[in-house]
Amino acid sequence: MPLLNLPDFTDALLKDLAGRRTELVTIPVIQPAAPFLDMAGEDLRRRIFTTESETGEALCLRPEFTIPVCMGHIEGNAGTPKRYAYLGEVFRQRREGPNEFYQAGIEDLGDHDVAAADARAVSDALEVLRALLAKDSGLAVTIGDQTVFEAVLAALGLPEGWKRRLVRAFGDRAALDAMLSSLSRGEAGNGSSEASRLVEANDRAGLVAHIADLMDATGYSSNASRTPEEIADRLLEKHELSEARLEAHAFSVLTEFLALDVELAQAPAALASFADAAGLDLRAALSRFDHRVAAIRNRSGDVSAMRYRAAFGRPLDYYTGLVFEIGAAGQVLAGGGRYDRMLTLLGAAKPIPAVGFSLWLDRITAVRQADGKAGGAA
Repeated sequence: MPLLNLPDFTDALLKDLAGRRTELVTIPVIQPAAPFLDMAGEDLRRRIFTTESETGEALCLRPEFTIPVCMGHIEGNAGTPKRYAYLGEVFRQRREGPNEFYQAGIEDLGDHDVAAADARAVSDALEVLRALLAKDSGLAVTIGDQTVFEAVLAALGLPEGWKRRLVRAFGDRAALDAMLSSLSRGEAGNGSSEASRLVEANDRAGLVAHIADLMDATGYSSNASRTPEEIADRLLEKHELSEARLEAHAFSVLTEFLALDVELAQAPAALASFADAAGLDLRAALSRFDHRVAAIRNRSGDVSAMRYRAAFGRPLDYYTGLVFEIGAAGQVLAGGGRYDRMLTLLGAAKPIPAVGFSLWLDRITAVRQADGKAGGAA
């Protein structure tokens, strides 16, 4: 039984989702916590409601649908391509609004035509919202692309550790700016211990041996969660990060890139102009971007309400390419993106391309009420 009253447009919404060649799935409310804690990102991890089973397994109330839909696909050994739809409660601590609310959405797995699948996700979300809202609700689409951001970082030659940190911060502008500031001014190393000396000398073998001796001497090794090798590698990586410097030119290039905010139709030309001016070879990433924009234009027609923002991301670690949100009246009503690595990380035998979106039904209800649209959707 649902714990909340279903929105009055639920039947129309389910009919709409089913008409998009999807299979409606039911996902248990109680979920294993580990996949969300490992893959969802720091923002969601902080807001998950967790508990523990009698056997000590970490469990949680379902905080979102994408991860469990993918786990169900793998467990069912289903073939691809496959399109799943869902509707149900999710539970997470929110800064505003209730901690329990309804989401619906579509997860599109296994379509190797990435541009077409991305365009379908954006257009499906838009069409569903248009059917639920008044025509003058003023829906606006914001699109970002993590692949382009990663290509810029790679072309600038940043150390791998910094690239990973910056990619994890993509979508959180405050965190991203703080990291860039730290990288541009450098972080001085400190410490005069034997471990510090070995780190400074980049002596991994000596560092591993030193850490192992310390663990044995303190008795820590008997219950340590990390090996001396893992600890040594982490210390060496931290040292590499602290020694890295972002030259003024590279900082300027990144700042210029992150400031890009243009109509989607103008984005391919704007990105090409940026790459040429900066002297960066972004051809592979921009080719994929251009194909997606063309596919969105072909599928959706009018893209005048769509914008590309280079700094735009969504606070979930599993996204790998396209990210987008659709909003109206100051509310984010839908959001989604591409997550090609997730199914492999969850245990799929081979890589499965994937893209999807979620709808926030409480926010849609609020906009409908403000628009005076009562009763079921047409």
